[in-house]
Formats: sequence, C-alpha cells, structure tokens
Amino acid sequence: MNIFKQFYKSIYSPKDIALFRFQGIGKTIVFVFLLTFISILPSIFYLSTALTTGIDTAKTIIKDELPAFSIKNGTPSTDTSVPVTIDKNNFSIILDPTGTISEDDVQDEGNAFALLKDEFVLATAGNYNSYPYSMLEGLEITRADLLTIIDTIAGSKGIIIPLISLVIFLLSSAASFIEVSVLALIGLALKDLFGSKLSYRQLWRMAAYSETLPTLFFTIMAAMKTPVPNSFFINWFVVIIVLSLAIKEIPKPKKSN
Repeated sequence: MNIFKQFYKSIYSPKDIALFRFQGIGKTIVFVFLLTFISILPSIFYLSTALTTGIDTAKTIIKDELPAFSIKNGTPSTDTSVPVTIDKNNFSIILDPTGTISEDDVQDEGNAFALLKDEFVLATAGNYNSYPYSMLEGLEITRADLLTIIDTIAGSKGIIIPLISLVIFLLSSAASFIEVSVLALIGLALKDLFGSKLSYRQLWRMAAYSETLPTLFFTIMAAMKTPVPNSFFINWFVVIIVLSLAIKEIPKPKKSN
C-alpha cells in the first residue's frame, strides 16, 4: 500500500492502522514527515503572503507616511515624541521612541514592523523576532537606508521563504516525532488495558498513523484561519481515542488450557 493510500485509510480506519504495525520503520518515518509537511502548509502559505504584502506596504509607508528617523550608535532619533502607528493592507508600521509600545503589543498587530525605543521588531503570521539596536553599534541607519534594506529583502524572497520554510519543517518534524514517541508510551498502558500483546516498536508505528485525523483537522482549521479553543487537549484526546480503537482491533492471544 503506497503512503498516500495509507494516509487516506488512517483517517477513518483503526483496523488498517492496526495492520500498519507490521510495516518497516522507514516507511513510517517517511509518513511522519509527510504529516508534518501537510500540517505546516497553511503557515508557509500565510508567511509567504504576509512577507510579500508586508514588503510592498512597508516601502510605501516608510517612503510616504513615516516621520523621518535615524538610528546612530544604537540610539534612535526621530521627528516625533509620541508613538506613531500606520496600518495599511493588514500590515502595520510602528515608530515609538518613548518605550510605550512593547514586543507583545507588536505581536498583537499580526503583521508588523516596529522601531521601538531599544530594538526593532518584525512580526509575521503570529511569529516575531526582535533585534536590539546595540547590534548596530558604530553604524547609522536612516529612512533611506531602511528602504534600501527592504529592497534587498524583496530581491531575496526566493531564498528567504524556502529557508524559513525549511526551519519550520525541521522544528515541526522534531515536535512530531516527540509526540508520536510519547503517544506510543501511552499505548503501552492501553495495550495492557485491552489485553493485547504489542511491542513499543509496533505501538510507535500505530501511533504515527493515529496522528492523521487530528493533523488533517487542524490543518484545515489553520487554512481557514479558524482558531480552535483548547487545541492541545483536543489533539491529544483524539489521537489517544484513535490509538485505543486501533489497539482494540488487534486479535487477543488465545488462552492456553
């Protein structure tokens, strides 16, 4: 059975998940990578869209609407003494030399670039990174320099997006393997409860395929930008139920007279 047919079967069939316990570990590992790739597709799509839109919007705002500013020897200097926030096309540019606005405030904006009192912050698709001005010690950056940097980033999108996507995939894959391993440990208790004879290796394979249904569900919700309350607990509840149903499909050993 090819991996895509296995994906389809594991959505609804605990019986097939139970049969997958006999296959090679390599194929199961590839399946975990496939699930991970599917799960991060919405994040990569929205990240790419946000980056492209954000670059174009940032150029327009900085050039035409943002007060003049400079950062020299790690210290910002602006023509305004109050925070300035400019929203355009679901992207925000924030200039705050007063320290009123925090990193968390920038993250709450969704997609934003902020020049704060001690650092600049970039937030995209729910993720954010901050960089202190002290990194620029000995350098001077003006509005014109920032526009040049943005142009450089725009020209490097073909490298930046795949690189960020790869990092997301690797981190998500590590999390997926940890989750499957923990679920297999839970399976050791479940198999005793149901009176089945299963090894940890077999349970690990079954646990991997038990992840399919919740992974598909949360991927669809992410694609629709629909938050799911208590998603962590719902995910674990579903995978444990699916694994339990799969273990129940295992024929019980015959009792000897």
